[in-house]
Amino acid sequence: MTAQPQKTYSEEEYLELEREADYKSEYYRGEIFAMAGAGFNHNRITENLSGEFYIRLKGKPCNGYSSDLRIHIPENGLYTYPDFLIICGKNEFKDEKKDVLLNPSVIVEVLSASTSGYDRGEKFHFYRSIPSLKEYAIIDSLSVGAEVWRKNEEGIWYLASEAYDIDGLIEIKTVDVSLKLTDIYAGTEDIIPANQ
Repeated sequence: MTAQPQKTYSEEEYLELEREADYKSEYYRGEIFAMAGAGFNHNRITENLSGEFYIRLKGKPCNGYSSDLRIHIPENGLYTYPDFLIICGKNEFKDEKKDVLLNPSVIVEVLSASTSGYDRGEKFHFYRSIPSLKEYAIIDSLSVGAEVWRKNEEGIWYLASEAYDIDGLIEIKTVDVSLKLTDIYAGTEDIIPANQ
């Protein structure tokens, strides 16, 4: 028995399907990948981040967006939905539909058991090709832990801020925001302390 070739889609076909779909999917090199639903802690952390950034970005020239806004990375062709993103300055959209952003300044991904490897590895690699991106933060939804990766003037990414203790904090320099892990993890359940 031979494997059947998988159907490939153009970017236009993907966007047409995605704009009508009841669920979110990523697109990469002609393939469409359904995104898994998020668990309780993942959602709680994302909502906490949304609230914290809303308060801290008020009056600044930057805006935060939750996981329902799609981004596109022209250099590698990926379409995806970060858990949270911040855009400083004018929004740049792919087209007049204004549902695909091109210029995130900060991206935050909340790690889960099924996405941790992808978010830390290949997806971060894809994100690094976004010219406007200055910082990438990852927050663990299974144990206490957060990291912020920052791009320096030479375009080299480095670990700029990290915390693995509930009393710690991380710094997002692009928007001059420090976030306490107690605020990020507020209302979560059964999160394992990093020192266990």
